[in-house]
Amino acid sequence: MAEEYLTDDEQLEAVKHAVAAYAPWLIGGALIGAALFFGYRYYQTSGNERALRAAEQFSAMTDALQVNDRVRSRQIADGLIKDYPTSPYADQAQLTIARLYVEDGRLDNAVAPLTQVMNNSKDSELRQIARLRLARILTDQGKADEAIKTLADGKPGAFAGAYHEVRGDAYYAKKDIAGAVTEYKAALGGSDVSGVNAALLELKIQDLGAGAAPPTASAASLGSVNEAKP
Repeated sequence: MAEEYLTDDEQLEAVKHAVAAYAPWLIGGALIGAALFFGYRYYQTSGNERALRAAEQFSAMTDALQVNDRVRSRQIADGLIKDYPTSPYADQAQLTIARLYVEDGRLDNAVAPLTQVMNNSKDSELRQIARLRLARILTDQGKADEAIKTLADGKPGAFAGAYHEVRGDAYYAKKDIAGAVTEYKAALGGSDVSGVNAALLELKIQDLGAGAAPPTASAASLGSVNEAKP
């Protein structure tokens, strides 16, 4: 909610406007105004404290991941999802749980948390990241057609390069070499290749016998391999 970012003075001004607007019904004037003000502040304080607790839990989860404490990471992630289901931290927790499942080789278990974020997150970027990761998993499971359909149902936007790459991997899994090369080249030739690994894509194209893709200005500007992948 936007009110969460108001200063104290702005919050008080908002209450004043509310009281003025409903003055005909607020015969009690001062008492009701005070009740509204302190009720509003209590709501805001409770909300902020709740957000702070969620942020602290999220920080603890990332700390546990950094030291590879997988049990602790999963416990905190489960708690975030249970206690703060509507917060963005819950989406991150779902992605974390999916990651842990993948690292454990339990791909089937990773599908549900990724699907949850893909379909229900309020953050459009998180929805796209979850969709891409789900498509990768489906491809690894031998469900290339389902992976392609999953990508087709999305709106790639800034993730267009990554969409092409993952779709290329799915075509390759289907032994559709021409389709894979087309997608890999599209990933390299897009206006924004910041979300893909240009060097790896060129290797994939060469390995498929299609020759090196012509370098693009965007790809050349990357210089080194970009390891940040959705």
